[in-house]
Amino acid sequence: MKLDSKIFVAGGSGLVGSAIIKNLLSKGYTNIVTNYLTRKPNLNAQSLTLNAKKLDLLDPQAVKEFFENESPEFVFLAAAKVGGIVANNTYRADFIYENLQIQNNIIHQSYLNGVKKLMFLGSTCIYPKNCPQPMKEEYLLTSELEYTNEPYAIAKIAGIKMCESYNLQYGTNFISVMPTNLYGPNDNFDLEKSHVLPALIRKIHIGKALESVKWEALSVKGDENWEIIKKDLNKLPIEGIDGNASKEEILEVLQKYGIKSLNAQSLTLNAPQVSIEIWGSGKPMREFLWSEDMADACVFLMEKINFSDIIQSQITNHKSQITSQSDKSCESLNAQRLTLNTEVRNTHVNIGTGIDISIKELAETIKEIVGFKGELYFNADKPDGTMKKLTDVSKLHGLGWKHKVELREGIEKMYAWYTNNQ
Repeated sequence: MKLDSKIFVAGGSGLVGSAIIKNLLSKGYTNIVTNYLTRKPNLNAQSLTLNAKKLDLLDPQAVKEFFENESPEFVFLAAAKVGGIVANNTYRADFIYENLQIQNNIIHQSYLNGVKKLMFLGSTCIYPKNCPQPMKEEYLLTSELEYTNEPYAIAKIAGIKMCESYNLQYGTNFISVMPTNLYGPNDNFDLEKSHVLPALIRKIHIGKALESVKWEALSVKGDENWEIIKKDLNKLPIEGIDGNASKEEILEVLQKYGIKSLNAQSLTLNAPQVSIEIWGSGKPMREFLWSEDMADACVFLMEKINFSDIIQSQITNHKSQITSQSDKSCESLNAQRLTLNTEVRNTHVNIGTGIDISIKELAETIKEIVGFKGELYFNADKPDGTMKKLTDVSKLHGLGWKHKVELREGIEKMYAWYTNNQ
């Protein structure tokens, strides 16, 4: 990519897309276009140089017209419908339909409009439920998926296969990356739909304020900690309940989402005991990557690695002889693949840290950073999901990239971002 190349970042308002845009701008790229539907990208002063178009990526005709009018040369397909265990398991049809529709529209229009290179971003939920650990790219489709997020995972697997198939049939240069669990600025803190880490940060942040409320003073002169809770709900209501609701309504919706004041009705105690409910046993192991590290890896791969680089080893390692290695284009390598009857699979690249932590340890780390003194209650009657998900990042390290931000530092940065954006 050249610094003035036209680059389309699909999904620029979200955690992934906004981090990629920020990284591109920091590297001097000047011709970036992104889309939004209801919420414009929040990049502070940097957004002054950003061309943001209102575009519904579910609409095939709108996407077609966008590509014809904008003619992007490079595409980061970071747009997706995402959510945690509850959202994935509840809105199964939405997750498979919307993700397939977004992918199909953008990948096909990228082919039709001669995009030079596309990066499709998926998720490590593509791997089997009982996948060997750490998860190598070659383990894709070796056994059944985790049921709770199966529709989302199938959509992302379809995206990988779509990129591979277009490359092999049409000679396009579309690559796929599978980031591990991400967190960072512009994350989704909606307790109805968020992933575990931002949900824990918000719940424990509210819990800290709740345990410090002086209830006997609340009805007389107000309380600064109650105001923190109201401000949080005004920024992001829960089931329509915002800071203007009554105390009873607020406490009821917080309790529904696992933030419980055990003696909020008592006027004799200044510091009510608070319990934070967390789904599952706390035993599952998860890996987390700072979103800005992920963005750096994506831009690095777009600048340095082509699809032909990834599949060349699969073809040249074949026992048969290849007459010429001088032409490494996708078209030439595909012709060699057909001649040798070689299968091209697992061309995606894992992006992660290769380090995991239990949900219990994660929650305790967040509790310490936030300063919450109440109880963490792990509800083992709720699903755990996959017990261990750790990526093998050997391929990524071999290509020359490694993460920089460790988990504790990242959580501290994310909590600071969250409180500063209330």
